[in-house]
Amino acid sequence: MLSKERRQEIIAAHRLNASDSGSSDVQIAILTERIKQLTEHLKVHRKDHHSRRGLLKLVGQRRRLLRYLSRTDVGRYRKLIASLGLRK
Repeated sequence: MLSKERRQEIIAAHRLNASDSGSSDVQIAILTERIKQLTEHLKVHRKDHHSRRGLLKLVGQRRRLLRYLSRTDVGRYRKLIASLGLRK
């Protein structure tokens, strides 16, 4: 679970304008952070299948948002994947 402060940092880093808190960029960045945390959790707790299912749902949601962003604005998509370190 993301702390409120960490979530605000992510929103501030990836928002498009001053009042933006729900754009695709922000949602993808928040999902990426949650995926990283769950991945670390599952390295320790290998048999936690409920969390593994949640991780797979988050990965699928992020994949759908990335596909939407790549279809609508390729420049923003490329900038976002570069800043998050996705698609190496």
